[in-house]
Amino acid sequence: MRWSEWLVNGVVRFLTGVVCRVDEAPLRNIPPRGPLILVANHTNFLEAPLVYVRVRPRPATGFAKAEWWDNPFMAWLFTLWGAIPLRRGEGDVEAFRQALRALEQGSIVAVSPEGTRSGSGSLLRAQPGTAMLALRSGAPILPLAFFGHVNLWHNLKRLRRTDFHVAVGRMFRVRPVNGRVTGEVRQAIADEVMIQIARLLPEQYRGEYAAQVAAEPVHLEFLPSASGTA
Repeated sequence: MRWSEWLVNGVVRFLTGVVCRVDEAPLRNIPPRGPLILVANHTNFLEAPLVYVRVRPRPATGFAKAEWWDNPFMAWLFTLWGAIPLRRGEGDVEAFRQALRALEQGSIVAVSPEGTRSGSGSLLRAQPGTAMLALRSGAPILPLAFFGHVNLWHNLKRLRRTDFHVAVGRMFRVRPVNGRVTGEVRQAIADEVMIQIARLLPEQYRGEYAAQVAAEPVHLEFLPSASGTA
């Protein structure tokens, strides 16, 4: 790890620890090595930096919207962290290739299947890109859920710390699909992945998947040595 990243990560870890009471213990369930796709809900800006600095020095990367690189400081920060710029709303082949290369090198690749922030903490419908990354790479997937930080700005204005809860689920792979991988199949896989995240969340945050948490997955295969507490 470069000294500049070491310094930035230390500052970010300190600041996020000041504004939040972070439930870090579940993060110890993240495997210490090997390729891994981390999938998680996305409420606001806080999740990615808070978790990233706490899994390092484990190699890790993730997608960030390409517009961040229009801001000089954010471009420097995301480049320092090795983030993958993603052009949303189109099939970004280069971003997909970078993610595959990172997995081939044994890195974590963090993905938000929702594709954007919910703001409210309530789950949005998944985008199908996660399914393609899982199918092409064959990498195991570990679901994470974050909650409690939806009131971050409200608490900051009142100089209150915010509880940031982390839940880690069971690790699984996407089963190979027989025949053509249609858009319908990709969406079905993405939905099943999101259901695993929904199961980790309190009921009020399950959003689009509130009625599906009991559904048995068709396209997922849970690993015998499950990592997590769910």
